[in-house]
Amino acid sequence: MKRRDLLKISALAGFAATSTQVSANACTTDGTPNQFIPKTAADSKPLDNELAKYPKCPYCGMDRKEHHRTRMLVQYSDDLVDGTCSIHCLSLSLSLNIDREPKTIWGPDYGSNIEPRPLLPVDQLLYLIGADLKHAMTKRSKHSFASADIAKEFQAKHGGTLAKFDDALRESYLDMASDASMIRKNREERRKRAMQQKQG
Repeated sequence: MKRRDLLKISALAGFAATSTQVSANACTTDGTPNQFIPKTAADSKPLDNELAKYPKCPYCGMDRKEHHRTRMLVQYSDDLVDGTCSIHCLSLSLSLNIDREPKTIWGPDYGSNIEPRPLLPVDQLLYLIGADLKHAMTKRSKHSFASADIAKEFQAKHGGTLAKFDDALRESYLDMASDASMIRKNREERRKRAMQQKQG
């Protein structure tokens, strides 16, 4: 399945823009798709000082430096950029910006020892899907590796299936419902704990 087809899948998930550009322009504060346009200025060199420019994931609020092993970055054809914490939130960005063609998508080399993990174009990465490794925003991990040999070492130790980025993106869309339920439950539990601590 081609990447363009994968992006079209997002419409089935209910994330795609449904209004015309005319109606969107008439409702710039809360209309679809304008409310989802990346809020930062166009950036022709998004990798330069990337964590300082895009410190928080715009979809979940998570700290991208803290989650540098799973963070991702997408530069659209108009040079607007979204920096996300994970492939889960990247899939949201691609869905909500359905009329904006991705120019480059970068993912981290999980197998590297450098901190923060270096970002590489996703076409140069191999994904390990479903390994017993912690991942941001999803039950089923989807970690990316620059080295096939290192990816296979992790697979031998932690399980999972090796695949290309397009496969990992497709699986992110398929996992969206269960992941959203998990995230909602986790956040509600955190709110309850915070309330109990405040009252106690």
